[in-house]
Amino acid sequence: MLDLKIINGSIVDGTGRPRFRGDVGVKDGKIVAIGEVAEDAKEVVDATGLVVTPGFIDCHTHYDAQVFWDPKLSPSCFHGVTTAVGGFCGFSIAPTSPEAAAYIKPMLARVEGMPLETLERAVPWGTWSSFGDYLAQLEGKVGINVGFFCGHSAIRRLAMGERAVGRRSTSEELAKMKQLLNASLSEGALGFSTTISPTHNDAEGKPVPSRWADYSELLALAAEVRNHEGTGLELLPDLEFPPEVVELLADFSIAGGRPVNWNLLAVISDDREDARARADRMLHITDLARARGGEVLALTVPIPPLVYLNLHNGVVFDSLPGLWRTIFQTPVAERIVQFKDPEVRARLAADAATVPHESSAYRLARLWDYVIIESEADASLAGRTVGDVAKERGCTAIDAMLDIALADGLTTTFAPGLGGNTREAYDLRADLWRDDRTLIGGSDAGAHLDMIDTFAFSTDALQRGVRQHKVIQLEEVVHLITARPARYFGMVDRGTIAPGYKADLVILDETKVGRGATYMRPDVPGGASRIYADAEGIPHVFVNGVQIVRNGEHTGALPGTVLRSGRDTKTVPINAMQRREERAKEPA
Repeated sequence: MLDLKIINGSIVDGTGRPRFRGDVGVKDGKIVAIGEVAEDAKEVVDATGLVVTPGFIDCHTHYDAQVFWDPKLSPSCFHGVTTAVGGFCGFSIAPTSPEAAAYIKPMLARVEGMPLETLERAVPWGTWSSFGDYLAQLEGKVGINVGFFCGHSAIRRLAMGERAVGRRSTSEELAKMKQLLNASLSEGALGFSTTISPTHNDAEGKPVPSRWADYSELLALAAEVRNHEGTGLELLPDLEFPPEVVELLADFSIAGGRPVNWNLLAVISDDREDARARADRMLHITDLARARGGEVLALTVPIPPLVYLNLHNGVVFDSLPGLWRTIFQTPVAERIVQFKDPEVRARLAADAATVPHESSAYRLARLWDYVIIESEADASLAGRTVGDVAKERGCTAIDAMLDIALADGLTTTFAPGLGGNTREAYDLRADLWRDDRTLIGGSDAGAHLDMIDTFAFSTDALQRGVRQHKVIQLEEVVHLITARPARYFGMVDRGTIAPGYKADLVILDETKVGRGATYMRPDVPGGASRIYADAEGIPHVFVNGVQIVRNGEHTGALPGTVLRSGRDTKTVPINAMQRREERAKEPA
């Protein structure tokens, strides 16, 4: 007898092939029959009028800490995600020590928007030191499948102590980092991740540890993954892509003998020609890497991200040039005094004006386009732009922005004026999703809890790409968020509805699937709230054959597998992601 049978569904199997009518039989957590399934089952779910797909795979999360206080891993589980990969940008929380954790916690609070009180109260620091110990903490306690990369900043801080910030490594320190990385990979880490992005600064406003590494350190650590089956690489670059960074991405892939992904390619302009040129410029990096024998893929997010920013923590603002990069290293009280100084204001305005139009930071530098999301001092400002307020007050944009923020003690929430919501923008997105130089991803779920809303990448793609703008077929999107990422990570028997594959399954209503309204949900330990959106049109989700979502509600089941390299993943050839039409017709 089967454990589960899903009947009368329209099956979209993840390969990209046309849908077909049929049943899906499940036993012992695996798919054992597809089509007309006569065998009886302990549980039968009628999917008449609905679509059955593989579970969605989230390529880029920061669920490393949230997994302890929210083992369901919401809201991803409700949006059809059955497998999530974390530990990116160098920010894993293992391996560690009490001394290293004392630095890592406030660093994560700033750079990844995880409330410090939550990290202190809801994460059991001290119960693990090695990567293997960390993974063991999660066994049998997660609602979806999770796997994690080993982060550069974590091992650098552990190996170098306070020298990790501000110093290059010695040969002895690099040897210690290699030892820590090799141990972590042997214990199940899915790969090695790092960042050189100027947006990544620690609690004191200084570059995070990995940003102090020279290229020889980066390449030496990347080379260590060659020794471990089923491992990969991730590097978050300077998105201005100076020539040396383009070269580094290719060298990083070649050193490790693995595909490397970078984060993030987004369409944030309503000017199609401008957006296309920017995308082409970034994707050409893959062409250059492939010509040298490497593989570099861009993660592309399905929507223009709604980014909530403030001048209290300065995250993202500190990626602007000149004084913007240093002023957020000063204490808030001192910063408030500086923000009142006309000369400081003039310098900030002048520095923002130097950002070129073609730069990825240009939208962030357009101070007049920022939308005021929330101001405690003046609720009437909500929804207005800084430029409108400046015009009304007869002042400059920098004066309006800083006056508004100072009235709130710098906690005013702003959002940069991003475009990319037109049909033309979605035409371009569909082209990018199909491009074999990209992966759909970059959700950042688990991080930036009060800042970014891209966690609903799967339902956003299905709602806006398929239902609303009709720029891509359902079968294509499902392939791109199931079988394709499964292939990239080398996941064993996941990402496709096929006999012998794990029964990670989603049942959706293609006429309703999407994301609900964005709102603040006050459920974060320590009293904080997070940006949240409910899923629509996804009544049922199964992980390893166990139902975790029934009629839109969580069942309480925690059947997820903690993925380990070499067991749950296999090595991906460096050219495996280049499109082969015949490959798209086979299980991943």
